[in-house]
Amino acid sequence: MATPTILILTDTPGRGERLARDLSVLASCAVLDILDPDQRDVTGGATAFRAVLSDVSLVRSATIAALRSQLDRLKAHSAPYLFLLHEDTPRTFAQAHALGARQVLRADAPCSELLKAVSGLIGTIAPTLLPAECPPSIAAADVALSRIFEAARGGAVDPDLVATGTKFVAQAVRTTGIRDWLEVVWRFDDVTHQHCLLVAGLASGFAQSLGLSEADCQRLTQAALLHDIGKAKIPEAILNKPGALDPEERRIMQQHSSLGHAMLRGSGFSDEMLAVVRSHHECLDGSGYPDGLRGAEIADLVRLVSVCDVYGALIERRPYKTPLSAERAYSILEGMSGKLNGDLVRAFRPFAVLATT
Repeated sequence: MATPTILILTDTPGRGERLARDLSVLASCAVLDILDPDQRDVTGGATAFRAVLSDVSLVRSATIAALRSQLDRLKAHSAPYLFLLHEDTPRTFAQAHALGARQVLRADAPCSELLKAVSGLIGTIAPTLLPAECPPSIAAADVALSRIFEAARGGAVDPDLVATGTKFVAQAVRTTGIRDWLEVVWRFDDVTHQHCLLVAGLASGFAQSLGLSEADCQRLTQAALLHDIGKAKIPEAILNKPGALDPEERRIMQQHSSLGHAMLRGSGFSDEMLAVVRSHHECLDGSGYPDGLRGAEIADLVRLVSVCDVYGALIERRPYKTPLSAERAYSILEGMSGKLNGDLVRAFRPFAVLATT
């Protein structure tokens, strides 16, 4: 088991465990109850911790003393320290800095702010753009996708990381609804990031609307989250170009599907996931890429993701592009009957209208 990256010092274990769950999308966490004498020596291997977070009320002197004792044990390791402020007073703010806090954040701050603060301390990628009111599940999905693309740029993606991201997407769509999911994701600046989260959210919501089993919902959501992973290998100038690509840029862009497939092959991903990554731009009439597959050569899961992928591209919001209305976007899907599966397009209609009106 991996050594925890973040140490959470708390005087309320249940609250500390909730923080650990929120932060698990960034890194593994250990929770220490500073009032439990049996945990007094748990920080013996603290050299592994890259950040320390305290979730402690400073109302009682005994609690302050217990927190100071644990921080003294950690002092030699110089891990950056984030203090969550439960009492918003000048006195507690001063106490936080006296205890060595590098950063202070209100304990009731939005999850998105917490994730950004901790990602800065441990040196991992931060969320791209999150509104202050962003629900925790959407914030977590955003960070998970950021970490997936960060790993992909290095050439290796962990299936467990993708499974975590899939879980957060499905949870967010289920709890906030597809409309709220889209409203948040539409406000992301990064084009690829916005598109991947749009398609993953659409796939998750579409699967739920079809009444698919939990396992099948997870498969479709994971496939959608991964489908454009090869874009991690495409130059950003092409990905974010504010306008149409020229023929050479289009040729480079179209390599993303085969690049993604090559990246994930042999890394523990199923054949059906690899098929989605490689073939989501294939068309039933053989006009797609990279292999010119036709009809039955295109797997059912690929066909499902392709519908969500095309619709997601049509409704994207960018500074230089006006998104299409639900009616116009769906009419384009209908007009692609020779390329997309007609039955799936028809099944998608009620969900498409619900998602974007």
